[in-house]
Order: sequence, then C-alpha cells, then structure tokens
Amino acid sequence: MLNGRMGNRHHTVFSAPDRSYLAIVKKEIHSFALQLEFNAKKQAELDIIVAEIASNLVKHAGGGEILVRKLEEPAYAGIELISIDNGPGMSDPGRMVADGTSTTNTLGQGLGAIKRLSDKFELYSLKNWGTILLARVYTKKPPVPATLPKVEIRPVVVPKPGESECGDGYATKITANGLKLFLGDGLGHGPEASHAVEEAIKTFQLSPETRPTDLLRSMHQAVRKTRGLVGTILQFDFKSRRWTVCGIGNIATRFQGTLFSKSHMAYNGIIGMNIPGTMSDQEVGFENGQLVIMCSDGIKSRWDLSKYPAIVNYDLSILAAALYKDYSRRTDDTSVVVARIG
Repeated sequence: MLNGRMGNRHHTVFSAPDRSYLAIVKKEIHSFALQLEFNAKKQAELDIIVAEIASNLVKHAGGGEILVRKLEEPAYAGIELISIDNGPGMSDPGRMVADGTSTTNTLGQGLGAIKRLSDKFELYSLKNWGTILLARVYTKKPPVPATLPKVEIRPVVVPKPGESECGDGYATKITANGLKLFLGDGLGHGPEASHAVEEAIKTFQLSPETRPTDLLRSMHQAVRKTRGLVGTILQFDFKSRRWTVCGIGNIATRFQGTLFSKSHMAYNGIIGMNIPGTMSDQEVGFENGQLVIMCSDGIKSRWDLSKYPAIVNYDLSILAAALYKDYSRRTDDTSVVVARIG
C-alpha cells in the first residue's frame, strides 16, 4: 500500500483499492501533518480532505492512488495531495464540485468540501480516461514573491514500487538573474541510487559554476565514489530570455511551445564514471507559455500532450500527474518535472 518514505523531493504513493485501506491512508497522512506542526484545526481539515479523496476513489473510480509530498520552504510548509484514477471520468467536473451534486445518492458534499478546505484545489477529468485531483494545504498562507519573475515548477517523483528510497531527484536554484533546474537518475534504484543523486544535488546547490556543462563536470568529480547517475541541467536567464541546457544520459527533455517543439539530445555517458571530454551547452529560444518537461526513463518516451485538452491551463502538477498516470513503467523510479516561466 505504501511505496516510499515521505520527503519533499519525492512523493509517497498510497494505493486505495477498497474501503479497508481508508483508515490506514488517513492515519499515515495525519502523521505527516504532525511532523509539519499543523495546528489542530488544520489537522482536522486535512483529515476530512484525505477521507473524502480516498472515499471518492473507492466509490466512484473503483480505486486509485494518492500521491503525497511535504512542502517545506523557508517561509511556509504544507502537504500536497494528488489523487489519480482510471475511472469513468466526468463530463462536467465544475458541476460535480458544487455541493449537493451526487451520482451515487449521497449528500454530494465530497468534492465541495475538499475545495473549501484546501488552499489550492484543481480537478481535471476526461470521460473514459479518469480524474486527477490536486489539493494543497499549508500551515499558513505562503507569501507571493514580489521581485522575481513568475516561475512555476512542479514535480511528480516516486520511488520504484516496493522501495523506501527514491533514486530519482530534482533540484532548483532561483536568483534575481535566473533559474537553474536539475533532474537526475541514480543508476539502478534503492538506497545506493538515492545516495548518488543526493550527492549530485549537493554539488548542484553549492557549486559556484554557472554554466550547465561546468556544473556537470563538478558533479562528475563529486560523485565518483557513488554508483553514478545520469542527469540534465537547465538554465534560464531572466535578462536574455533564453534557455541553456546540457545533459548526460537518458533524461528526456522537451521544450514545448505553440510555435515550436524541441527535444534536447543529451551526451552519452554516466556522471561519476565516464563523461565526454568535450561538451557544449545548447541554447534554446523562449516563447510565452512555453513548457519545459523533463522525464527520467521511468516514463515511456512516446508521450503526447494533445490527448489532454486544455491541461496547460491547469496547475502544472496536473500535467505531471497525467504523464505519470499514462506513461509510467512502474518498474523503476519515476520522475516528471514540468516548468514554465511567466
């Protein structure tokens, strides 16, 4: 039922196949709220949200998954819940959120209650495809950055089923000058893969290097005593409005816009074992509304955004969860990171 330890770099996956699991799911997620020091009122509200989400999965979709992640930032903390199912879907999700609407002769207050009690709520559903529900609950309302350009980065990162640690990992650095984004996949899975990617993230966060190629070379030296990893680094300059990217190994990176779509071709090699002697950064143009999507090889490569009408108008976690839902191999650590610059 539980795959992975709660952590802010990856989601914990709870399966909700039938009603017998509902109490366990509620208890486990309640314990996460205690770790973040939710007050009693917020804990009670979160309990209601979790109970309604899990009940809806069993009642309307024949079961599904709840992905849970702690949100720990310097100025705020919270919990993110993503409910995913392959049920019949909804023809009018907006109407179903209204209190009093029901398809199973109940009070019909489930989705309405989740929306009211969540600080962030979104619902995406397609007939004969299923439903993704996003809810975020904060210990206090997070501040809105006033000086930096709007940056939205949303991950779905989960361990291989049955593993308690995740060998995929991502990290970001945002300054007044620009954004850096890293996605890495430690070789194999489990604790050793997790250690490799965590060491790479330390270098990413602490290194004074600015160019992706130089950061990868520093990372290569820092992780030599680990089993190694593959990884890609993106940089966006707020002034020039251009992307710079370099990667080693099989991290898929796609720049998806209305005017053009471009996939980044990474170098062959393994960070920490063997990397090319000569590497160069690749520049990619920027357009308003452009998405950058990064995936580890836990996601099948031939995915298509056109099957998700209007999904780009939702929180990017919905898109990341949709790719996880439809294209995860379920045999390895899995990661999808989606970014958009305002």
